[in-house]
Amino acid sequence: MATGSRVTRPRSSVWLSERKAPKRKGDQQPVGLDHVKIIAATVRLLDAEGLAGFSMRRLAADLGVTAMSVYWYVETKDHLLELALDAVMGEMALPAEAAQSDEPLEHLPTESRDWREQLRQLTFEYRQLLVRHPWLSPLLGEYFNIGPNSMAFSNAAQRVMRTSGLPDDKITSALSLVYQFVYGFSTIEGRFSALCRTLGVTQDELLEEVMSSVEERPEFDESRKTMEASRGQTVEEMRNREFTIALDFAIAGIEALRDAP
Repeated sequence: MATGSRVTRPRSSVWLSERKAPKRKGDQQPVGLDHVKIIAATVRLLDAEGLAGFSMRRLAADLGVTAMSVYWYVETKDHLLELALDAVMGEMALPAEAAQSDEPLEHLPTESRDWREQLRQLTFEYRQLLVRHPWLSPLLGEYFNIGPNSMAFSNAAQRVMRTSGLPDDKITSALSLVYQFVYGFSTIEGRFSALCRTLGVTQDELLEEVMSSVEERPEFDESRKTMEASRGQTVEEMRNREFTIALDFAIAGIEALRDAP
């Protein structure tokens, strides 16, 4: 190794760390503050101002305490963002059957094991979560995402996919197909919605403005032809239709792979 080179240690995870936040001599534990309040305030601040507007100092001001008071409960900003990430993952409603990780699959009622409908529920919940919290998308690539709510979602998704009849060695690939699609689709959807709020216009108004501004530009001819197929629909209606059909394509592909000789 070259002299003077630095070794960057991997970021620790709040779910793997047992270290406690350092306390300065003379510091006293703040009154009226706890993990629940801090994480809830973090989520509110992230929803309102995004990652760019978030800081421990800004959070402390929102809570009406000093920044050091927050560090009684979390060691680092990264750990707090991990906690916020897992907290919002808990907003998703999981299929009841898929959430029963201790129940053997063969003991579930046949009518309760439609993996396609359960998968659609999971993707709907995941999509709504990413749109509701646009700051979530970039964090999913920054942290291990192994908190209890995240693992409950992951376990439910794997359980649903296992009921499809796919062999175990193809389950993660099938889920990658589905959830990378949902991630990309919902990330763009959430950012477009946030942009409209910033500009003070509706999504339909902004789309109409964009389409009108490129009306006479030939390089957009194909896009205009495609948009004609959705004429009369709102942006929300178009997105819902596109999402549903794309998911149907993914499910059909999973079934074809499962049934291939």
